[in-house]
Amino acid sequence: MIEVNNLRKVYNTGAAAVEALKGITLSIKQGEFVAIMGPSGSGKSTLMNVLGLLDTPTAGSYRLDNEEVSGLSKDRLAVLRNKKLGFVFQAFNLIPGLTAVKNVELPMLYAGLKPDERRRKAVAALERVGLGERLNHRPNELSGGQNQRVAIARAIVNNPAVIMADEPTGALDTRTGEEIMAIFQQLHREGATIVLVTHEPEIARHAQRILRFKDGLLISDETVENPISVAGKEVVG
Repeated sequence: MIEVNNLRKVYNTGAAAVEALKGITLSIKQGEFVAIMGPSGSGKSTLMNVLGLLDTPTAGSYRLDNEEVSGLSKDRLAVLRNKKLGFVFQAFNLIPGLTAVKNVELPMLYAGLKPDERRRKAVAALERVGLGERLNHRPNELSGGQNQRVAIARAIVNNPAVIMADEPTGALDTRTGEEIMAIFQQLHREGATIVLVTHEPEIARHAQRILRFKDGLLISDETVENPISVAGKEVVG
């Protein structure tokens, strides 16, 4: 699903050039659940931006779902981003004035779906994350955990090839974070490919693999022998 070969990213900041990624090579198979960890400045956020088609590499190859994306135009990258990727952020990134269902409809609006189909798919996605009774609530009428569920529903509504989550539990308490991880695990059991950035070891151990970054380098790629399993039926039923 994701193939990266000798990926480099250099930022020119005034007089000095900062090499954020120093020749990264890795692959993520369809259906895998992978966590990315590393201290601030390690390159993990830069990697996520490149994998998420939000930034372009300076050198190297990146294939997403068998398509080389390194040299594509901004317009083509935007199309692929909307079609192939679903994003979940720490800060939710919901539009305050829109209801839950309208927030979830946004990716489909950009994709050109008709209103009736957008509504049907948005409702179904919110029901998948346990928010079928909160369709018409705005973000300020929902808890942090509920807002993150809306964000997850928005991320999955177009059936993306990969779900990318950047610190999705970072703004939540421990119990609510576990509920959110239960949703991710349920999506993974249903076949989703998930790439998750976290600084929390316990959150990372919900994944099958942990990629550790330091100083722009991939320093370890370990298999999680016994991933933490959270029963998600009551959350995603």
